[in-house]
Amino acid sequence: MKLLAASDAQILMPAWSEVIVGLIAFAAVCFVLMKFVFPRMEETFRARVDAIEGGLKRAEQAQAEANQLLEQYREQLAEARTEAAGIRDEARADAAAIRDEMLAKANEERDRVIAVGKEQLAAERQTLIRELRSDIGSLAVDLASRIVGDSLADEAQRRGTVDRFLAEIEADGRASTGAAGRR
Repeated sequence: MKLLAASDAQILMPAWSEVIVGLIAFAAVCFVLMKFVFPRMEETFRARVDAIEGGLKRAEQAQAEANQLLEQYREQLAEARTEAAGIRDEARADAAAIRDEMLAKANEERDRVIAVGKEQLAAERQTLIRELRSDIGSLAVDLASRIVGDSLADEAQRRGTVDRFLAEIEADGRASTGAAGRR
């Protein structure tokens, strides 16, 4: 058993030469790793961190710019809507002013046409009254000549008779119109 125990102890314990070679190899590997590999890994890690942080910063800046542009667009849109509302209101006011102006012109034209029509009617009425006076006068003189048997050839006498006759007719017409208005 002693043998077995001594051999078991050697199995667990390596030879000193192997330990020294292992330590030298380990030191060489650690030196190579620390001298060449770890600095490269550190550079790569820093570059990656910088890229990620830079990407985040760029993303934040892009987001801030996008938010700023969005706010500017919203302000421009609000201004455009306000301006459009102002233009619409101005157009409505212009349309109302044009409509009022056209109505005023139409009313003026209507009034002018009515005034011209009244003037023409008054002129035609006067012409008709003159013609009727002349015709009535001639008829009255002819009738009076037949009734009286006397010729009323004298123009001044004839005109005086006609004027007197027409004045009486007008007086009778006014009296009947006044009496009808009082009823």
